[in-house]
Amino acid sequence: MDDELKNPLHGKTLVFILEYLVNYYEGFEGLSKEVNINCFKKDASINSSLKFLRKMPWARTEVENLFVKIYTYELKKQAKTQQ
Repeated sequence: MDDELKNPLHGKTLVFILEYLVNYYEGFEGLSKEVNINCFKKDASINSSLKFLRKMPWARTEVENLFVKIYTYELKKQAKTQQ
């Protein structure tokens, strides 16, 4: 778990990251409130979002930063409950 906290993006694909966030926020509508990107607001799908994120580095960075924040928070929370 320490390695995951040091670099939560290591070994994670963009598909995994996007699906994780969509699940965490219970859909694209919730995710779009956290990351203001149009591909999450209108006719959102995993495939269309992946295409956009792969073309726009600034958008991918926003999504990855949110993932790191949420994922590390969840890992720490999980570690505390296991103690």
